[in-house]
Amino acid sequence: MAVASEPPKAAANVKDKTKAKQRYLKGKKERRKRRKIQSAPNAAAKQDQRPSSPRESGSEAEGSEGSSEESEVEENVVEVQEPEKTEKAREPRVKKEKPKGQTESQKEKEDAERPRKRRKLESTEENRHESDNDDDAPPASPQLRRSSPTPPALPAFPLPTRPDAPSKQTLALQGLDKALIEAELIDPAKLQAFPSGSSDDGGTGLSERTRKRLKELGITELFAVQTAVIPSLLTPESVKSLYLPYDPPRDLCVSAPTGSGKTLAYVLPIVEVLSLRVVTRLRALIVLPTRDLVTQVRETFEAVAKGRGVKIATASGQHSFAHEQTQLVADGSPDLQGGSSKVDVLICTPGRLIDHLNGTPNFSLQHLRFLVIDEADRLLAQSFQDWLAKVLSATRPPPAPEDSPSPSPTPISSMPRADALAPAYLHLLRGVPHVRTDVDEKRESSCQKLLFSATLTRDPAKIAALNLRDPKYFVVQGQGKDGEKGEEGMMDFAMEKFSMPATLSENMLVCASAEKPLVLFHLVHAHRVVNALVFTKSAESTTRLVRLFEFFEGALGAERAVVAQAYSSDLAPGERKTILERFKNREIDILVCSDLISRGIDISHVSHVVSYDAPVDMRKYVHRVGRTARAGRSGDAWTLVEEQEARYFKTMLKSVDHLDKVKRVRMGEKDVEPLRPAYEKALAQLKDAYTRGAT
Repeated sequence: MAVASEPPKAAANVKDKTKAKQRYLKGKKERRKRRKIQSAPNAAAKQDQRPSSPRESGSEAEGSEGSSEESEVEENVVEVQEPEKTEKAREPRVKKEKPKGQTESQKEKEDAERPRKRRKLESTEENRHESDNDDDAPPASPQLRRSSPTPPALPAFPLPTRPDAPSKQTLALQGLDKALIEAELIDPAKLQAFPSGSSDDGGTGLSERTRKRLKELGITELFAVQTAVIPSLLTPESVKSLYLPYDPPRDLCVSAPTGSGKTLAYVLPIVEVLSLRVVTRLRALIVLPTRDLVTQVRETFEAVAKGRGVKIATASGQHSFAHEQTQLVADGSPDLQGGSSKVDVLICTPGRLIDHLNGTPNFSLQHLRFLVIDEADRLLAQSFQDWLAKVLSATRPPPAPEDSPSPSPTPISSMPRADALAPAYLHLLRGVPHVRTDVDEKRESSCQKLLFSATLTRDPAKIAALNLRDPKYFVVQGQGKDGEKGEEGMMDFAMEKFSMPATLSENMLVCASAEKPLVLFHLVHAHRVVNALVFTKSAESTTRLVRLFEFFEGALGAERAVVAQAYSSDLAPGERKTILERFKNREIDILVCSDLISRGIDISHVSHVVSYDAPVDMRKYVHRVGRTARAGRSGDAWTLVEEQEARYFKTMLKSVDHLDKVKRVRMGEKDVEPLRPAYEKALAQLKDAYTRGAT
């Protein structure tokens, strides 16, 4: 039999039937006869299992129509085997016979050149026409026809959507203490006048005697922070007790702008409560960062407590340690478990307080009723020999021993007085056994912690170190339009956007470094910046600027020279006190100082604050400008910013949304030209003075 040398193509039409084609058609007729003999289910199953071959389907279609055209030339003989009982036999197997004279390489070449995908599609169409035209085949049973059923529809799920973004307030409050989030916001403009009646205290809890003393001092109304703090410390009447071992009071944290009356907010309640005491014990401890603040707070205490019998003392290192010991401790006997004290109120610095805790016999804090930490953010940022942990430990009673042996009888003459120990410390009384019962109630320290600052910390770690008891926060901050805890006020509080006095005017001048002293002199003479505090970055800068100012005033030859004086930590305490008194008496026009007195110092006639060296952080800026515009008075703040630091300073203000409140003042060359000759002469004199000093 002759074999074609090349494989047939699907697109060519062959008119003459080959012998192989004739054999294939003959076999097809025989298969049709067998299908009619077999039962209908078997025939239908076999028809579904038999694969449709493109060559077979195309040839069958040609045979039924009797057409002489061929779609392709078949060269292989297809044999269909009967299905077996096993599962493997049910799969159709197609056995291909290799034509004679055809090698394996030729067969592989044929397979490679055959367009398989196109033939498959064509065979599918031909197979469908064949099934449609095959009238002799019996209809297949619908139950056994293997047709792919339509898959059930998947459940419809909504498209994924992004959740709503949390509000700015929610993001700002994340990580803050719960009590801090629930802080009570106080309107800065809130004032409360004392009622005219003698019996009505207006809800403040202040006695008639205290209100009368305040009127003598010229105080007729309470500021915003005082209207919230004072009633919380004095009402109800039960909180005025000196000892509250079974119901200890809540701790308070107060954040209010500078000059808002924070000192009086804790002085009045302390004087009101301690005026009821009979035995002198150390019951109020006020911790301050600087000696100057210690002196100022003592003056406030003495003014308010005049005639009330409250004894006040200070411990700041201005006097010798032995002198302070004699002022604080009445009895140095070693057998006094409750300690001994000559004073009711102690105002001190942290370093000196630790010295007395470690080295002064019978100096005890177990009777403490109030622990006030003023300028809390600064004190908490500095360790001071770990003063906070030691003070808190001294105010907490030690735990009672679980199994204490019965003590031996002690003579009555050697037993300590019962009133020497605070109620929470009675289990430590020597000579008296501590007997536990089922109805024992735990007694705690009566010490109430009060924290005050214009820039109160939000750091959770620092707040946790204070070991606050159910703290209550008061924040003097702008409120929302609804008059309640508005979103804007809470956002400002959480983002540490500190409040400024409403009567403060803030200004900024950008200048070159070499021109900064000249700009300061222009402010003094052109804008009448007197009764002013000028802040520098160091004590050395303070001294140098004062000397240059003196040379400038001498070279200017004015009728009345402006008097400037340096105030820094390089001066002795007595000298600093003298300079401060002269400034208060207006004998000094300008006080050039470092950040030593940037916190807490209250000088009523200060109308200008000049930051000769721009502050490096917002907290320092707040405390500097807070030295003016205090207690409702007006004031101006000036900041001299060098050109290279202008961008940083503006970014600092912008971070707390305060840039728009600082006015940019522009100063041209013509403005300072009249002062330039005297300025250059003063610079030459300063250079000669430092040159002679160096030699």
